[in-house]
Amino acid sequence: MELLYPPRCPVCDEVAAEGFPICPGCRKRIREVKEPVCQKCGKPVSHNRKEFCRDCVGRNHEFTQGKALWVYEKDVRQSIYRFKYQNRRDYGKVYAMELAEAWGTWILKNHIQAIAPVPLYPGKKRRRGFNQAEVVAVELGRILGIPVEKNLFIRTRDTRPQKELNVWERKNNLKKSFKSRKNVVQLECILIIDDIYTTGSTMDAAALALREAGAGNIYFCCIGIGTDF
Repeated sequence: MELLYPPRCPVCDEVAAEGFPICPGCRKRIREVKEPVCQKCGKPVSHNRKEFCRDCVGRNHEFTQGKALWVYEKDVRQSIYRFKYQNRRDYGKVYAMELAEAWGTWILKNHIQAIAPVPLYPGKKRRRGFNQAEVVAVELGRILGIPVEKNLFIRTRDTRPQKELNVWERKNNLKKSFKSRKNVVQLECILIIDDIYTTGSTMDAAALALREAGAGNIYFCCIGIGTDF
């Protein structure tokens, strides 16, 4: 199968060299998320004396803590766009491998019992053909040996794209847009997977749905995230 469809670098979309899922040159063009970062959402901050980013200061998030893979800039933005809208599901395997390499120890240290992808509204999933967060979650679960709960919660409304809204509109857009499908009181630690983190509105709404169903600590990992400077 790989002879017919050889693995491609998710950054440049060229055929990847053996042993290099991301081209060495492309890796230099994308920024890995490294310290200093916000101790809540994982967003890069300007200096070590800054414990929280501007979005998290004075805000009570519903999630416990989060981590991200890359800074959401041009090359990462284009990669995620192809992944979502041009059916490049093969990128999901590379994203998951990179997440496991970067944050696998952190995930295991937090005793994650289940990985849950942020769900799409059913109509949107039918149109797209897949849920991008689910693709990454399944592969990450396989790598780390953690169960994946694809249907732990559902999206109850077809909300407007968050990128079209300001920070206040984003929060209201997602209010009560997720609902847990079952009691999750037995799950003390859950890891949510999504593609992009901006202000945290999606993650808060998703985490709240799980907390209201009895979940304990809610962590998250995403592929791309903005910066605080």
